[in-house]
Amino acid sequence: MQPESRETPRFTTPAGPIEGWIDGAVRRATGIPYATALRGEEPIAVEDREEVLFATEWAPACPQNPAPLLEERLGYRPDELHYDEDCLRLSVTMPAEESDEPLPVLVWIHGGSYVSGAGDIGFMDPAPLVADAQVIVVTVTYRLGALGYVGGGSRPANLGVLDQWLAFEWVKRNIAAFGGDPENVTAFGESAGADAVLHLMAIPGAPKLMKRAIVQSAPLGSLTADRPKMHEQMVPTLAGVNEHMPIDEVLALEKVAAKAAAGFGLSSAMPYGPQPGVAPFAPGVGLTEALARVAPEIELMIGHTKEEARFFLESIPALAKLGSVPLVGGALQGLAARALTKSAYAKPARELAATMRAAGGRVSRFVVTWSAPGNPFGACHTVDLAMLFGDERAWRDATLVRGASWVEIEQSGRIVRRAWGAFARGRHPEPHDGAAGVIRFERA
Repeated sequence: MQPESRETPRFTTPAGPIEGWIDGAVRRATGIPYATALRGEEPIAVEDREEVLFATEWAPACPQNPAPLLEERLGYRPDELHYDEDCLRLSVTMPAEESDEPLPVLVWIHGGSYVSGAGDIGFMDPAPLVADAQVIVVTVTYRLGALGYVGGGSRPANLGVLDQWLAFEWVKRNIAAFGGDPENVTAFGESAGADAVLHLMAIPGAPKLMKRAIVQSAPLGSLTADRPKMHEQMVPTLAGVNEHMPIDEVLALEKVAAKAAAGFGLSSAMPYGPQPGVAPFAPGVGLTEALARVAPEIELMIGHTKEEARFFLESIPALAKLGSVPLVGGALQGLAARALTKSAYAKPARELAATMRAAGGRVSRFVVTWSAPGNPFGACHTVDLAMLFGDERAWRDATLVRGASWVEIEQSGRIVRRAWGAFARGRHPEPHDGAAGVIRFERA
């Protein structure tokens, strides 16, 4: 993505005047600071200003280690991002034409195991969703890895969570200036981003900031009660991180801490993440209990892809080894992938949906079934992103959609984008809203 400003729309927000830009079928205001923070310290909301903010540059990504698996599967290059610890920025994407009525707002929390990714990255460009569904999408960049998670001793916990919370507070206060409805905000995210959305819902006061949530492929089955013990193993390895340490050394220690997390089952695959029982979470209240408490106030749509675990076939040693078994390796991998998908994604998603519905919530479930013809990854983890975001150029090198034409991806994507937009307007999908080979909807 590269800004090519042809016009200069002006937005008068409580935070101060903001000048954006026109990009085809959408208007944008990008790289807006919502908070500031020194390394290892809690974020502080930005002060209001009188001068114009020229919001025409993409938000920088939080510094991070390379993620070759994601780069290969999703087809992006690390050099397309600019990295800066001063990354607490958000970007607003709106339809090109102003609406007479306030539009629903969706706030996107990107995934990447809490160690990689960014709010402004080509394959997660929300322009197609904005244009098709006529909604406003806010993408949030926040601190990752050793900079944002694993607190202990003098290091505060949940800095990345606090970053995200301040972004939602900024949206609540300022989004009306962009044509959005501050009383109709939907939080949505995928993978670690979906886990982040669930944790944001669990913070006291969340219903004041969001009305709905879409949770895509949250790895609920891999986030076990062992996570606090795992964090205890990681904290000592990060004891030397301070405000003076070069960022390359911080990132090197981040990898050391991840290795210290080995031995805790599937949780070890995503060692960084929110720490329960520590501010801003209520002490002594588990995630499921906290979500049940807000069920009557925050509507939920939760789901996963049909074959989540196929994304990890080559990266999980046990699954990779199965593939080498003569004659039946592929079949064995398929069985293992289905079992892992069920245990880590499908079963816990159904259970959480049932819990929230029993607690008085409005809940819907979905399963993304789309896959590229002949592609060995099938309907794997992250394939739903191609249904929502980005253009042909952004996805052209992604191996997980190889074999599908862009026309096919676009046609299938419109079905998903239409459903997401309808949910943001308060309409829960019915089974007939799905499409064979694309997505199916189920009642919780």
